[in-house]
Amino acid sequence: MRIEDVRIAYFIGIGGIGMSAIARYFKAIGIEVHGYDKTKTHLSEELEKEGMVLHYTEDLNAIPEKIKENDNASIVVYTPAIPSAHAEIMWLKNNGNILHKRAEVLGIISRNSFTIGVAGTHGKTTTSTMVAHLLNEAGVSFTAFLGGISTNFGSNYVHVTSGKQLQKKPLVVVEADEFDRSFLQLSPDISIVTSTDPDHLDIYGKAEEVKNSFQDFVNRTEEDGIAIIKEGLDLKFKGRILRYGKEDSSDVFYDDVKIKKDKYLFGFNSNIRGAERAGNIVSGIPGFHNIENATAAITACLEIGINIGVLAKGTATFKGVKRRFEYVYNSPSHIVIDDYAHHPEELRACIESVKHLYPEKKLTGIFQPHLFSRTRDFADGFARSLDMLDECWLMPIYPARELPIEGVSSEMIAGKMEKDAVVLNAENIYEKLKTEKPELLLILGAGDIDNIVEPVKLLYEKTT
Repeated sequence: MRIEDVRIAYFIGIGGIGMSAIARYFKAIGIEVHGYDKTKTHLSEELEKEGMVLHYTEDLNAIPEKIKENDNASIVVYTPAIPSAHAEIMWLKNNGNILHKRAEVLGIISRNSFTIGVAGTHGKTTTSTMVAHLLNEAGVSFTAFLGGISTNFGSNYVHVTSGKQLQKKPLVVVEADEFDRSFLQLSPDISIVTSTDPDHLDIYGKAEEVKNSFQDFVNRTEEDGIAIIKEGLDLKFKGRILRYGKEDSSDVFYDDVKIKKDKYLFGFNSNIRGAERAGNIVSGIPGFHNIENATAAITACLEIGINIGVLAKGTATFKGVKRRFEYVYNSPSHIVIDDYAHHPEELRACIESVKHLYPEKKLTGIFQPHLFSRTRDFADGFARSLDMLDECWLMPIYPARELPIEGVSSEMIAGKMEKDAVVLNAENIYEKLKTEKPELLLILGAGDIDNIVEPVKLLYEKTT
């Protein structure tokens, strides 16, 4: 398939964060874009405002005639998150249409580019978005496909053409997603791996298979490329490999971490570039884990020729990603933070960072587990992380693509916690907030918990 031959594209699951980035790319290069998703969201409404045609019911009549004609000028893209029994998928397959996975299309788009691919069970969205921001701050031309909405750019698709070109080929930044082994469609020139903690065991089966898949991703790095790997990860590469972390034995490391006026500061050090160092770098977003992410992003940008001074300044102006440690409300007396954390390690890192920033405040967390299978597989880990909160409110599990599993519920997590936790639906939570108004509130989860964020913000604005 040649992208340059395509005149019309149809996306099944267009509202997904990865799918919508590719849809935006197609629209930007002049391709007519149509799509289906089961739910109208703020993101899908944005796509419609950008000129894409969307519908929200399984409707064969809504499939464009040009797609049904099934010629070389059309393409159908789908996400594995959509069930194979979906009426439109089944009809198109029976019609003879070739359906392309999102990851396959992303691999084709990036094939003739110099690609920076960022992978990791957690950290990949922030790190890839930070790489894109640093490239922009350095005045470099690039394209980025991100797994979240960049606060700086206001989009998950970024295309900058006004800058300088550092490589002989176009530069592309890609968030490399491990779900369904999607990242194995990529062949990055620079690969970054931020973590390999077990996740998606409904797909992989065993934790070892998750790690093996990340090794397969690293192996797909171009032979003359670079693999940038977080210290402690048991991953190898036959080419050039750089380890990063907090230990001074790493090839690249951070140190001298300080918190001043709600800001994290750190030093960046390279043992491979003539003992290169930059001190008192301001992290644009809080958290020790985000200092690690910044270290990886800075390292990648250094390797393509950007000056450390430019990168240090750029790090300070990075505003993060929507729903990643995002301040919803911030006053002297009350603070509300929203975060996408949905894995025990992500919860731990986020809660730990908040407690370091505000050690004197009582921390209340609202967490919505995502997927029955993930809740079953990591219930003990969720309980340990949530016990770091002073008070925990749990919402019912967000099922996403799954059917319920007998015996698996939010009560399962609550029962494993040492501290008391209550399970409440969104309406109960809102009523509870009216009377209790926590001074430091953390909203956590990857499901539709984001629907409560705006009402909570308005409540705090009216009553504090």
